[in-house]
Amino acid sequence: MTTFEGLPGAVAVSHLRVYDWPTEDGLRGGTPHLHLTCSEGYVVVGGSGSVQTLTASGFQETPLAPGALVWFTPGTIHRLVNEDGLRIVVLMQNSGLPEAGDAVLTFPPRILADAGLYRAAATLPGGTEDAQAFAARTRRDLAVQGFLALRDATEAGDPGPLAAFHRAAAELVRPRAEDWRARWQQGAAAASRATGRHLDALARGEDAHLRDARVHAEQPSALGRFGMCGRLDVYPG
Repeated sequence: MTTFEGLPGAVAVSHLRVYDWPTEDGLRGGTPHLHLTCSEGYVVVGGSGSVQTLTASGFQETPLAPGALVWFTPGTIHRLVNEDGLRIVVLMQNSGLPEAGDAVLTFPPRILADAGLYRAAATLPGGTEDAQAFAARTRRDLAVQGFLALRDATEAGDPGPLAAFHRAAAELVRPRAEDWRARWQQGAAAASRATGRHLDALARGEDAHLRDARVHAEQPSALGRFGMCGRLDVYPG
C-alpha cells in the first residue's frame, strides 16, 4: 500500500525572491510560463509587485502586497513583476510534477516547435553563479518576448497564437505523461487515498491510525537556487 510521506496534501512549498532584472518592456521580474497539470498559489510575505496572467479569457494584472493570496489553475500563463523587493511563499499542487518539468515557458514559436531547441533554451547550465545568472536572465528575456506577442495578439482579438502555444506546450510534454502519472500515483493520489482509509476506519469506529502520528521538521534543501521567477529556497517535501 503506497503511503505519501511529503507535505500535507502533496503540496510543494518554496520561498521565492522575485528577480529584479529589467526586461524589454521596462518591467522587472520573472519568466512567463504555464503549468500543464498543477495549480499554483502565492502567499505574499514581503515587498510589492503584481502577477500578469494570460488565459483564453484575456490578460489580467493582479496586485501583490504582503498578506495577499493569489492562485490559478493549470493553463494560466503567469509572469511575476517585482516593483519593490517582492517575496512570496509559493504553493504548488502535485508535489513532484513541477520538478519533473510540468511547466512550459513562453518562448517564440520557432523554439517551441523543436524539442531540442526548447530544451537548450530552457535548461540552465552549471558553473559559476554569474554564468547561471546570465543564463537565467537570457531565458527570462526570451520568454518575455514570446509572452508579449501572445498578450498583444489576445488583446487585439486574435486567439490563434495563444491556441497555438497551448498545442505546442502539450506536444512538448506529451512524452512525459506516463512518468507524471506514476509520480502522481505515488504523491497526490496516495495522499488522497490515505484520507479515504482514515475515513473508512473512523466510520468503523477504529482509531489505530492515530497512534501512528508523527512530527516532521525540515530546513530548505537548497538556498537561492535560480528558478524561473527568481531565487528559490526549496524544501524537500
